[in-house]
Amino acid sequence: MQQVLLVRHGETLWNTEQRIQGQSDSGLTEQGIQQARQTGQRLQKAGITHIITSDLGRTQQTAAIIAEYCGGILMTDARLREINMGVLEGRALTSLTPDEEQWRKSLLNGDPAGRIPQGESMEELAQRMRGALDAVRTLPVGSQPLLVSHGIALGCLLGTLLGLPAWAERRLRLRNCSVSRVDYQSSSWLAEGWIVESTGDIAHLNAPALDEMKA
Repeated sequence: MQQVLLVRHGETLWNTEQRIQGQSDSGLTEQGIQQARQTGQRLQKAGITHIITSDLGRTQQTAAIIAEYCGGILMTDARLREINMGVLEGRALTSLTPDEEQWRKSLLNGDPAGRIPQGESMEELAQRMRGALDAVRTLPVGSQPLLVSHGIALGCLLGTLLGLPAWAERRLRLRNCSVSRVDYQSSSWLAEGWIVESTGDIAHLNAPALDEMKA
């Protein structure tokens, strides 16, 4: 069995301002830095060998802080990026027109054709996220990888591992610096391959985390 831990980045300035980040970027707040530290402390004895992060700044900053506690080889994989939110990136939620809000909601409400102009579909997101996850199976035997990614991206990945279509309604809450776990295994009682062990654990955080829908 191979175990993989999944962590969403810490709180960012744009999270607090309810701005749409997508593949644009915003640095961690002081709380976000603290969340990353608490995550590192929690995982300090987890035997992390590789920390593989999205190449966006907020995930790289989160991963670097976690690495201070856990060690491990730091690597980047652009496939772990957040979904491209197209023309809405950088916009405050309160500034969206009704049509623009409908574009955004189309990524959340189970619309198979959901896509923001100049952005990605959930199916495109799912394919690259699954590629990044499957790639960890090439790591040396006994490796304990940690992937640092984003709210919509991780939610899409976990949903598809559960057998849902990439565009299914979003029902998993993944707050800043939450920890999830998936295992690759052969079981008598579960489908062979990736299975979801846990999602969205924030027991290690001592301050309220923003709902990931504000990302």
